[in-house]
Parts: sequence; structure tokens; C-alpha cells
Amino acid sequence: MKHPLIRAILITALFTSAATIMLLRWGLIPEYAQRGAAPRFEAATAAEAKQPPLSPEEQVNVDVYNKVSPGVVNITSTVVEDFFFFTPYVNEATGSGVVLDLDGNILTNNHVIESAQSLEVALPDHTTYQAEVVGQDPHDDLAVVRLIKAPKERLHPVPLGDSSSLKVGQKVLAIGNPFRMQNTLTTGIVSSLGRKIRTDAGNLIDNVIQTDAAINPGNSGGPLLNAAGEMIGINTMIISPSGANGGNVGIGFAIPVNAVRRVVADLIKEGRVLRPDMGMDSIDVSPNLASALDLPVDRGALITRIYRGSTAEAAGLRGASAYAILFNRRILAGGDIITEMDGKAITSLDDINLLLENKRPGDRVSLTFYRGRTKNQKSIVLMEQPRRSRF
Repeated sequence: MKHPLIRAILITALFTSAATIMLLRWGLIPEYAQRGAAPRFEAATAAEAKQPPLSPEEQVNVDVYNKVSPGVVNITSTVVEDFFFFTPYVNEATGSGVVLDLDGNILTNNHVIESAQSLEVALPDHTTYQAEVVGQDPHDDLAVVRLIKAPKERLHPVPLGDSSSLKVGQKVLAIGNPFRMQNTLTTGIVSSLGRKIRTDAGNLIDNVIQTDAAINPGNSGGPLLNAAGEMIGINTMIISPSGANGGNVGIGFAIPVNAVRRVVADLIKEGRVLRPDMGMDSIDVSPNLASALDLPVDRGALITRIYRGSTAEAAGLRGASAYAILFNRRILAGGDIITEMDGKAITSLDDINLLLENKRPGDRVSLTFYRGRTKNQKSIVLMEQPRRSRF
């Protein structure tokens, strides 16, 4: 008797459970209908999903980007490397550039286009054009290329600002093409002013702008902008623990636009920069060197070589006339020692070159130098340095 009874109880329980579940599922039990109902989501309309108003700072970012980004281009340079198993290796590099005028002149860094066999420029509207090199200045790491057959209506020149009035802490914006991501905007501040950096060519650039705006590979040649959307510098270099191809760590550098103005004018008109040069080699005088060679001063630029047709030759300066062994090194000695130029102390050839950056061929400078133990002063005319032939 027990087994049929148990079976009946189990069957009744199963039917009851099944019936209860179906009633709950169909919502036929009122007190449980609302509690067990699945949540419903209404799709928000576009009118209901409005963006909050932009803050004043956000509005500046948006306005500057809309104003300037049409004038920031992507440059692809193609270099054919040495043959490998009789097959040429094609290497492509990319960087950024800035539209200067309606003639299609584009400003970029020299290292972006250096040694390129061909250049292709992509505008923000995704049209592409071949480009030709107008002029290069390895000294300041700047170059100008010109678009071939680009319609004027597609070109949007970027306005130039003034880098002489910049303040540490003021807002800056960078637009470029990091890692081939075209027209990327980053923001930051002027971190420092008056920095000196050395280019890939080994030249020293003065008054460089330091910024924490994110600059990465591909940003080179793009503009650094103020809050008015004016270009105040050309992004050119970063410091990264992982090297030149590493990512941003908040230390980037831009060549100031006031230096850019002078260089660009020459590159477009002459194809080169009309820059005066002393036309000489020298070594830095230190207290140890002065003591070892019995020099009359312990700071200055000791001339070792002079080049034919140079400013130094025309001024009658003298290079080394002897050599000495110092610290197991051969030192060229006996030349004149330049200690001042236009009243400013000289400690190296870098100091001389930085002072010449603001001069033009034909300008005069006052030079103070020692010949032997005799102090001399002379006014000299600066000359553009011809191709060097040493003697």
C-alpha cells in the first residue's frame, strides 16, 4: 500500500509545481505578477540624450581643433634602402606637417623627409598628393615641401603666432598623426622655456619650448598651438626612457615659431638658409687645458682649423700651429682663443653658433680673442659659409 500512496503523492506534487510555475509565468497570480516581471528599458531618444554643456576649457579645445586641424597633414616618405639578395628594401616613415600658404608649401621637420626618394602628403579630407622638397635646414631640423597640383580650395593655412611672449604654465595644444592616427589632438601646458636641444645632425637649437602635451612618433612636424589656435612651435622631439621611438612621458620639445619664420622665408625663397658661419673648428678651453698648455685664459674657444673662404679666414684669425699630447690625446694648439662676441662670453663653438643664429651674412660682430698672451679686439663681417675646403 505504501508504494502506490507515495507514487500518488509525488505525481500530485509534480503536477502542482508545474501548474504553479505556469501560472507565475503567465502572470495569473496578481500578487506575484509585478514582483516577477522582467525589467523594461525604454530606448532614449536623441532629444533625451543631450550632451552636457561644454566647459570653457573644452570649448577652447573644440574651437582650436576645428580651426586648425584642416591645415595639419600626414607626410609619408619612402626611402629605398640597400639591396638585400638583389632586392631593394623599401622603408616608409610618416610624420606630420603644417600648411603654410595656398601655394601648397608644407612645413615639417627635416628628419621626417630626410633622404626620401618620394613624398606623399595626405590632407585631412583624405585626398593625397605627391610633394617635392623646396628646402631643408638640418641645423634647425626644419624643411619645406610643396604639394604638386593641389587645388587651393583644399588648402587651409595655419596662422602663425608669437613665441616670444609665451609663459610657463599657459595652455598649449598639439595636433599631429601619432602612430599614423591622423589629426589627433592632445593638450597640456608650456612646461619650460629657453631649453637647448641637440638635433640628429648634432646642432644645438636654443630657446626651445618644453611641453607636457602628449607627443609621440608621428607627431614630428605638427604644430604646437596656443589657445587662440595660432602656431607657436613645431613639435620635433621627445625624451623617452625607451629611446627615440618610445612613447610619451610628458617631456616634449617644439622649435619656437619665431625661429621658424626666419628659416622658412629663406627655404622658400632660396632653397637653403642664409646663415652666417665662422668657418672654423675649435675645442673648448677648460681650466685643466689652460693649465696644461699655459693659456692666458681658462674659458673660450681655441681655434684648431680654419676653412678657405670663411669668415674666420677673412678676419685674419689663426688656427693651430702645433700640437700637444694631453691625457693620451693629441691636441691641436697654438691657435687664437675667442673669448667674447658682441660682449657675450664665449666658452665653446656652440656659444658662437647660437649667437650667429640671429645674424645674417653681411652683419658685423665685435670679436675679442687672444693670440698668444695678447688680447685683441676686432670688428668682423660675417659671411655665408661656402662648401668647406680645409687647409
